[in-house]
Amino acid sequence: MGVLNHLSNMFDCSSGGSKLKKRNQLQTVEIKVKIDCEGCERKVRRAVEGMKGVSSVEIEPKQNKLTVVGYVDPEKVVARVILRTGKKAELWPYVPYDVVEHPYAPGVYDKKAPAGFVRYTEDAQISHLARASSTEVRYTTAFSDENPAACVVM
Repeated sequence: MGVLNHLSNMFDCSSGGSKLKKRNQLQTVEIKVKIDCEGCERKVRRAVEGMKGVSSVEIEPKQNKLTVVGYVDPEKVVARVILRTGKKAELWPYVPYDVVEHPYAPGVYDKKAPAGFVRYTEDAQISHLARASSTEVRYTTAFSDENPAACVVM
């Protein structure tokens, strides 16, 4: 297969030079876009289905989620949705709430998120909640029900 690829690249007339074109990987792109009605759904679907490299398009109107599978660049898909539909679109910013250590922290919890999801952030203010100092751990485990040598005052 290496020889065939080399020969096809050598005799390829579509490129202007001898540069090798970087090929996109097959990937799933999830986009958050407001979908109000069936007309909006149709408009978004048509905007993305015409792109080169798109294998499948799935829309979940209740979650305002568009899923595109294919050999595409995520930023180009978002730009295409914005350009063709005029709607605000962004890459899917949510993760399942059980993946995050503190799903109700101020920077993570989002009222607009679909059920079971929270906003994904790697903020330093939130990550300090995950790391408790050894003194804090010592005091919290001293009064734990699971600690057999815990204080009996409780």
